[in-house]
Amino acid sequence: MNIVRRIILVGSLTAALSVSAQVGNHPGLLDPNTATAADLLAAPGASQAVVDAIVAARPVLRMLDLDAKLSGSLSREQLNALYGRVFRQINLNTASREEIMLIPGMTARMAHEFEEYRPYTSLEQFRREIGKYVDAAEVARLEQYVFVPMNLNTASGEDFLTIPGMSNRMVHEFEEYRPYTSMEQFRREIGKYVDANEVARLESYVTID
Repeated sequence: MNIVRRIILVGSLTAALSVSAQVGNHPGLLDPNTATAADLLAAPGASQAVVDAIVAARPVLRMLDLDAKLSGSLSREQLNALYGRVFRQINLNTASREEIMLIPGMTARMAHEFEEYRPYTSLEQFRREIGKYVDAAEVARLEQYVFVPMNLNTASGEDFLTIPGMSNRMVHEFEEYRPYTSMEQFRREIGKYVDANEVARLESYVTID
């Protein structure tokens, strides 16, 4: 395969994956629930006490909760630096203005645009709407901090794999118990494989609405 065809193929695969992905691409962002203590310690401003506080807060279901936990020991400037490396993605459809403003570099105007286009049904919609105001590089930067909830009964395996820490085995379990009629059913079935904290973390990314 020549290099031109290879580039086209890779680009096509990347585009296909990005359309289905519902949790923003985050290759350089650490999830506070799944990152190792060693990785967290390497983040800007992350002392051992900060790392211990993050680990103790697990499962972090909302970024606001983590911010409240850390704000007593770090300045807002220090927190902004930390959040550029450690961040729990926010739900585009339910996050408050206060939580949206925790995204590094966020402005009140852009937070308004985040809210303006609710409800989001996909990250592709987010890219399209927010791309009216900033360039592609900034859309990609902002995207890493957000997610769109996935419908347990219709989301693809590729969608589920965008959840931080998700495995192919757990994707199989998600799909195995379809159709879901309640979140209680989800908790009961997935609770056969992981503890209650992990069930709560996974549940925060999904819906049956």
